[in-house]
Amino acid sequence: MRRRTLLTGSLAVAAAAGVSTAAGSVAGTGPVITVGSKQFTESWVMGELYAQILTARGFQVVLKSNIGSADIIDRALRSGQIDLYPEYTGVILQTFALPKRMPVTAHGTYEAAKRFEEGRGLTLLRPTPFQNRNAVAVRSSDARKHGLRTVGDLRRMGRISYAEYPDNITGPLGYDAIVKAYRLSAMKVRPLNIGLQYPALKNGDVDAADVFTTDPQLRRYDFTVLEDDQAIFGFQNVSPVVRRSLVERYGSRLTEPLDAVNALLTEKAMQALNEAAAMMRLSPAKVADRFLRANDLK
Repeated sequence: MRRRTLLTGSLAVAAAAGVSTAAGSVAGTGPVITVGSKQFTESWVMGELYAQILTARGFQVVLKSNIGSADIIDRALRSGQIDLYPEYTGVILQTFALPKRMPVTAHGTYEAAKRFEEGRGLTLLRPTPFQNRNAVAVRSSDARKHGLRTVGDLRRMGRISYAEYPDNITGPLGYDAIVKAYRLSAMKVRPLNIGLQYPALKNGDVDAADVFTTDPQLRRYDFTVLEDDQAIFGFQNVSPVVRRSLVERYGSRLTEPLDAVNALLTEKAMQALNEAAAMMRLSPAKVADRFLRANDLK
């Protein structure tokens, strides 16, 4: 079967046509499944992908988008308001499981998160190839000039400025943690709201910036993402968190379509999907529909 993991030029045509954002339930027939998503673009798109592929496979799907933060949607799942939602494996450990030590590999993070969820009557299906985690980006011209490959290499630039969103300056994945782990005492922080770090870095107002690895802006600017060789950002693949009772009831009829979608979601594919929804103004429903059709899943 033909597989294309990136969207095609048809998205640009649809964007030019001015397709607007929309959200709501997805009708269908057969057993009823309620899919949830969190309160940001990437989760909306993934919720739509899950809802639409299950509808195409004969389920009657109710989609509840924009439910809220990890804490809120977790409570919705455990209270029976939804049956599944996409979650980041590292978030499950960092927010709910709280292990004394975080796993040092992506596979270890997935297995630890799955064991934790199965202890609560839930389970994880297969993870995506992509991760969406914090990272440090610099202008590619500076990366070449100073031979920057890892975050620690920033010491070669001397006194530099670093764009960080205000809520993350003192967090475990933020500015303070980076300075400590990589001994970057000459790096000073400049607080900027999420999104503003990209023009600031492009225009030379800062020398490095906190980014998310599936941000669509990384496709548009000539930036280099530095390697986190101290692994302070952890591992953040996405898996559907599902009630175990549903997996036992429906088996591969439920799991195979979701696994098939997740297998296609590389970092480049997810950046393209986010770009279509966040910057080209396509609705998450339209983005998901076009992706599934482009990959012969619908």
